[in-house]
Amino acid sequence: MSHSRISYRKRLSTAALVLWVAALTGAILSPAPAGAAPQYPTPLPDAFYRQPADIADKSPGDVLAVRPMPALPAFPDVTVTLIKFRSTNSEGKPIAATTTLLTPSSHQNNGPLLSYQHIINGLGTQCAVSQELYTSDPNLVIREAPGLNVALARGWSVVLPDHLGPTSAYGAAKLGGQITLDSIRAVQRLPQSNTAESRVAMVGYSGGGMATGWAAALHPSYAPELNIVGAAEGGVPMNLTQMAEGLGYQPHPAFGLAFAAAIGLEREYPDRLPISEQLNARGLALRNQIANGCTNEIIAGGAGLGVRQVAASESLASDPRARGVLNENSLELFSGVPTMPIFEWHAPNDALIPVAAIENTIRRYCAAGTKVDSAQIPSPDHLTTAVLGAPVALNYLDERFRGIPAPSTC
Repeated sequence: MSHSRISYRKRLSTAALVLWVAALTGAILSPAPAGAAPQYPTPLPDAFYRQPADIADKSPGDVLAVRPMPALPAFPDVTVTLIKFRSTNSEGKPIAATTTLLTPSSHQNNGPLLSYQHIINGLGTQCAVSQELYTSDPNLVIREAPGLNVALARGWSVVLPDHLGPTSAYGAAKLGGQITLDSIRAVQRLPQSNTAESRVAMVGYSGGGMATGWAAALHPSYAPELNIVGAAEGGVPMNLTQMAEGLGYQPHPAFGLAFAAAIGLEREYPDRLPISEQLNARGLALRNQIANGCTNEIIAGGAGLGVRQVAASESLASDPRARGVLNENSLELFSGVPTMPIFEWHAPNDALIPVAAIENTIRRYCAAGTKVDSAQIPSPDHLTTAVLGAPVALNYLDERFRGIPAPSTC
């Protein structure tokens, strides 16, 4: 590749980063509110979720607390266990995270363990999977029970991490990968799980695919001791900058999700990405409105809005610290490569995610020697692709559990 082409691509990359930061922080030059601090979610009243004072003395994956949970009608003949464990946030600080273990009665000692990263489009603590499993709110109920029951019927134990962490840091993809790996560590360190020597696999779609993809890429450096035999990741947003390009500055029906991601990233990087300081009065009101919201509230609150309605300043657009945050959460730009086999699926014309970023990432993985089975599934929309690809993904992981050599489309 010529030097001029490299320089051109570098300029494009920088422009994309600036556009993303501008899309998050605004481009209207009106006075910004002074001293607007990040808005964190209301903590759950349950003391189980509190951060212990001695957490810095623990190692990633150490079990901090365990609670047997009531049986769930959606998962017959399955034991439910809530686990609190030590993990690490995006700035390297210790945090307490939670995960839910489903153990079918047919699970054999050291039988397969599947880590399922659920889609969590939310800023509120009640949006976490451990909460949604027991909610009576029809908008929050887990709808993936049929697919999870397929795995449970095979005798697999299934672990469901709350991968947005204790502050519901929606958009913080690297955090999700670290919590996922520490969740697996915690489960395998829990004697009653009977999974200490289990083969492990991971699966997730969309936001859950981000956590899965990051866990796969971080595995060699963050948790190399884990015996993860494969990962299935679908519809993964692998470049956050390109995601924002689809929004631009015009009103967009899905603007609420992008705005929520900005708020979530600010929670995780308050010093490097102070979004709240860049919002106008309307933007702050929207932030406060959805700060404890889940999918429906977030989409409804931001529907029909755009950057120009909520932003007060563009000062972060040229801030290298802000651009660094976005780089650090874009899987396409992360140098790490999975060593486990990967099944990846997406719609070739997905309107919500940048497909080119997926293709670039897969090419890089293939060049590094990773076995990747990539499938393009014709689908009318982003979420339908999840349903169409899920059976293929589970069959792929079943073969990895059984030791069958992984296929590759590289």
